Amino acid sequence: MPATTYAVAGMSCGHCKATLTGVIGELDGVSGVEVDLDAGHVTVTSAGEPDDAVIAEAVDEAGYELTGRV
Repeated sequence: MPATTYAVAGMSCGHCKATLTGVIGELDGVSGVEVDLDAGHVTVTSAGEPDDAVIAEAVDEAGYELTGRV
């Protein structure tokens, strides 16, 4: 399954990691989410090409900012 890594601003703690893992993990087609707080990256594993706009919206609604693909 392909993995796509995004840069996400505003993450700083375990709560941030849990929140983003939950909201992104609930999206259709997403099979895995890995959050690297130190790097500011979120890696999304999905069945197909992820919809960047949908992921950005979920990240934004959770209170963070997706700044692009890495």
